[in-house]
Amino acid sequence: MREGAEDVAGHSKWKTVKAKRLAGGEVNPEYAAMVEEARLGQELGAAVYRRRVELGLSQTELAERAGMTQPQVSRLEGGAHLPTIPLMVRLAAALEIDVVMHGDISAPVEFRAITAA
Repeated sequence: MREGAEDVAGHSKWKTVKAKRLAGGEVNPEYAAMVEEARLGQELGAAVYRRRVELGLSQTELAERAGMTQPQVSRLEGGAHLPTIPLMVRLAAALEIDVVMHGDISAPVEFRAITAA
């Protein structure tokens, strides 16, 4: 195991960032960005999972629809992978949703079912 891997796996560094923020202390901008990206990945993964289940799809079926592999879907749903914009577009079509992108990444991840225009 690489040095420091225990801290990341246990999220103790992320907890430290949260504690510093709550205490009004300074947070290393690189850590803050890492924490924000991880939060976004977790929210996106959870949203993909919820929509996939709503549609009654397996990970394999979603992977086929989106031009991915099942392990890629698993990593995405687990929050370990942030998709590129082209992949996000394919996922949106596969999940029958509209993608709404906000200029502020702190906004919650939101999927909306496709509606008639």
